[in-house]
Amino acid sequence: MFSGRRPDNLGVTDGHLTPCRPTPNCVSSQADPAHARHYVAPLAFAGGAQQAMAALRRVIEATPRATVIRQASNYLYAEFRSRLLGFVDDVEFICDEKSHVIHVRSASRLGRSDFGVNRARVEMIRARL
Repeated sequence: MFSGRRPDNLGVTDGHLTPCRPTPNCVSSQADPAHARHYVAPLAFAGGAQQAMAALRRVIEATPRATVIRQASNYLYAEFRSRLLGFVDDVEFICDEKSHVIHVRSASRLGRSDFGVNRARVEMIRARL
């Protein structure tokens, strides 16, 4: 009921994920670090990009109510559904092999506030990686 429609503006353009809207229900490692509400550090990795993306996929697949929607060699898009009302958050990752980081964007589809859920999710993924 509260899933909303899948956004049609997701993906990578010139190496960047879609910017966050002004609402406080989105975090991105590609946001300006001066915007503390939206900025979250990227996920660092050691080793190869393929191994990092495979590990990321395993973490997501082991997370309850998470579904991988699309994956390419350096990109992964997943949906995370809330337990109670089924709100959906769209979470994207792009691997920057040269910098040894995975950039992330996690955004709620509906509403204005997420009560910190998107930031907490990124930090949970970081801890599990």
